Amino acid sequence: MKILAFESSCDETAAAVIEDGRKICSNIINSQAEEHALYGGVVPEIASRGHVEAISAVAHAAVREAGMAFADVDAIAATCAPGLIGALLVGANYAKSLAWSLHKPFIPVHHIRGHIAANLLAFPELEPPFLCLSASGGSSMLVLVHDYTDMEIIGGTRDDAAGEAFDKVARVLGVGYPGGPKIDQLARGGDDTAYALPHSHVDGAPLDFSFSGLKTAVINLAHHAEQKGEPLDKRNLAACFQRAVSETLVPRLKLAAEQTGVHTLVAAGGVAANSRLRADLECMARELGAPIYMPPLHLCGDNAAMIGAQAYYEYLAGNTGTIWQNAFATAEIQEKICQKHGIAKKYAKR
Repeated sequence: MKILAFESSCDETAAAVIEDGRKICSNIINSQAEEHALYGGVVPEIASRGHVEAISAVAHAAVREAGMAFADVDAIAATCAPGLIGALLVGANYAKSLAWSLHKPFIPVHHIRGHIAANLLAFPELEPPFLCLSASGGSSMLVLVHDYTDMEIIGGTRDDAAGEAFDKVARVLGVGYPGGPKIDQLARGGDDTAYALPHSHVDGAPLDFSFSGLKTAVINLAHHAEQKGEPLDKRNLAACFQRAVSETLVPRLKLAAEQTGVHTLVAAGGVAANSRLRADLECMARELGAPIYMPPLHLCGDNAAMIGAQAYYEYLAGNTGTIWQNAFATAEIQEKICQKHGIAKKYAKR
């Protein structure tokens, strides 16, 4: 089964053709990162307009690279939640229209489920159940994946997501957007013990975490140095920040494995591309004697291949949408968003 999938939840307009949830036939990404870097972060209205301008071109490129025509695909999929609502609507509406015109099934996909499914493309042997640390710009959570479409959040952030903290710290340090790769590059060769940074603990919820205190501590250090005219070693501070993020996330994944008895471990999301986090996850997995799966760097960030991979399993589970399918800025990973329609169908009956 070949699925043409779209991703437009933030600032990447992407399309891909995926076969049977495991094989990438094509994977096209049009990034707006350089444009949004001018503003220090994503501007939702600019992102939405960028998707409108790019989506038809990436769709045609994905089909062409896969060596097929639109009529040859078996289904159409798109990210429908969560994300920037204007951006989501562009991809969802384009995909729905295409599915309707081609008389193909439409499959709505949850963005975080897609990030987790990126590992299915890289590791053919990976099957549920497994524990996943999903960390990105919009969310950070520990997910117990019982089956391909049956997922349970067992821990998560109480405030900022890890990726959001990276972006804000990068802005304070003046290295630009996107923050994740900029901080990772800056931290190379830095002393990760040079600055004392906080590590969060949530009373009564050992699997939950927080990044607002860490983010604020870095901001305060930078502002204090500026006000006093003192030098700030940005390389060392970036290294210390990366260490603090990793030491917030990795022990909780280890604790979750010990509590649940599930010792197949997975990482997902844009933050999973961070070199310090990947190294610490590998070290922890060796201590546990557990396998750890992390997607290759090109599948960590937002892409449509991961959406097509998850769409295959949503289709097998009967989670298909209709022309009335809406997009949603927020949605829990456990929700079947194919069953959420919004108000469009209600008013169409009048």
